[in-house]
Amino acid sequence: MSKVRLYVEHPLGAGQSVPVNRAQAQYLFTVMRLAPGAAVTLFNGRDGAWSAEIVEAGKRAGELACREQAAHQDAPPDLWLLFAPIKKARTDFIAEKATEMGARRILPVTTDFTNAERVRRDRLQAHAVEAAEQCGGTFVPEVAELAPLAGVLDGWDPSRQLMFCDEALAGSATRPRGAPGPWAVLIGPEGGFSERERARLAAMDAAHPVSLGPRILRADTAAVAALTLWQLTQGDWR
Repeated sequence: MSKVRLYVEHPLGAGQSVPVNRAQAQYLFTVMRLAPGAAVTLFNGRDGAWSAEIVEAGKRAGELACREQAAHQDAPPDLWLLFAPIKKARTDFIAEKATEMGARRILPVTTDFTNAERVRRDRLQAHAVEAAEQCGGTFVPEVAELAPLAGVLDGWDPSRQLMFCDEALAGSATRPRGAPGPWAVLIGPEGGFSERERARLAAMDAAHPVSLGPRILRADTAAVAALTLWQLTQGDWR
């Protein structure tokens, strides 16, 4: 399987022809300097990974042909990451790491103390795609539109357990406990959660407050730490 991996939206299958757009052509033929006959690994998040051959290579377009399936479609645990956006580069980092850590859906939310009021969903989705290309997976999580945390909790499915990372518990030994099934991890803003939000979460049967150790972590570090903790205790790292 080629180390050059490319996410495409086109269906994949034996003998399938796959068009290459301008941005992909720039990457494959200019940056990676691949020529007709070279191998590329393709995935679309649905059909697994496929070994493909470059048939045509141009500056603005090209064509690939699927040869054989290299890996079956993987399905990460049914885990969502909810987080309050922070500075742009660090928000991008969270989307990338959530993809690498096996989140199935990424939901930016606004809280009472959120500083960033806007995020570009298309930018975060592109970072998720790039992370999936780099980490060898075949699944790309969906990035949802920015939404108020209160509204997300209003429509919460009680069967989805919620691991609520509360900086007020720093130094305690709490760990996520709950029934098997769908889960979500919630990371707050740099200013922490408000008392109103803590009360709302405490009233939810599905919410499980946890500590991420003896020190208060930055929001982007907390996202990685929380996903690691969940994977080790509830996910596919066990």
